[in-house]
Amino acid sequence: MRDVADAADTPDGGQVRPPGEPARTPRARTPRAEQTRAAIVEAALGLFIERGYEAATMRAIASRAGVSTGNAYYYFSSKEELIQEFYIRNHARHDAACRAVLAAETDLTARLRGTLRALIDVSAPYHAFAATFYKHAAEPSSPLSPFSAQSSPARDAAIGIYREMVGGSSARIGPDLRARLPELLWLYSMGIIAYWVHDTSPGCARTYRLIDMTVPIAGRLVAAARIPVLRSTVRDITAIIDELRG
Repeated sequence: MRDVADAADTPDGGQVRPPGEPARTPRARTPRAEQTRAAIVEAALGLFIERGYEAATMRAIASRAGVSTGNAYYYFSSKEELIQEFYIRNHARHDAACRAVLAAETDLTARLRGTLRALIDVSAPYHAFAATFYKHAAEPSSPLSPFSAQSSPARDAAIGIYREMVGGSSARIGPDLRARLPELLWLYSMGIIAYWVHDTSPGCARTYRLIDMTVPIAGRLVAAARIPVLRSTVRDITAIIDELRG
């Protein structure tokens, strides 16, 4: 167990907060604390894959990570909070996986194709539990939903990748669409993920095929949006999204 070592890395000397109380973020996380957090997240993901999201308890997660249940609750108040940490960590992996294509390509479709393929690449290890987990994330009121307030840090970071992708492209994009395109492309990526969750083809080949088939269409739509008669359509689409999001 890591409890004694971890106590020195927590701002209250290792006193455990009760389950449900929001996690307190230290002003400066030590390497040991980061190591413990990472161990708990990896233990949780391993158990989610082996047992499913519902069956993996915080007690079992703590045991797998080598910490007490109380200390696991110190870092993460719930499994939902663990998933939010997973979102952030998976975003970091996705961001790193995009570097090569974003550095090498300026064509919008090539940048988008590479970014989406990288998203599926880094998500691949978690495909085994994605279907059972997705039914929770798909609930509109669930904190696990990518559209929830709790998911806003990961969502904003993910949209940031598409903002960089658009900003570094050579595509000629009108100012109105340029401002909204990163979010629209993130929504597109959510549709790809929804397909991937249920893709049973070897190596999720159908998902990669879907990306390769739809990205050129997305590129043509972006180019066509510069035509004056279609600008109002773009505004209508973004207005609908704003209305649906409240």
